[in-house]
Amino acid sequence: MATLNVKNMPDALYEKLKARAKQERRSVAQEVTSLLAAALDTPAPLSIMDLKGLGKDLWQDVDPAVHIETERAAWD
Repeated sequence: MATLNVKNMPDALYEKLKARAKQERRSVAQEVTSLLAAALDTPAPLSIMDLKGLGKDLWQDVDPAVHIETERAAWD
């Protein structure tokens, strides 16, 4: 297993890390590993081009004007 050394970490940041580790009942090293894994395992957000057409099957048989009128009427 690899070892990671972090130099010049601000004291305030280390104190926050230490407090978070305590709250999660982990060591500082375990908390760093957990935070890094969560940050790096998160999938990249989709770009607007990736979203193009997403969900269009949900709206296939819906008239937008009628839908908007129904939604507005629900708030009156």
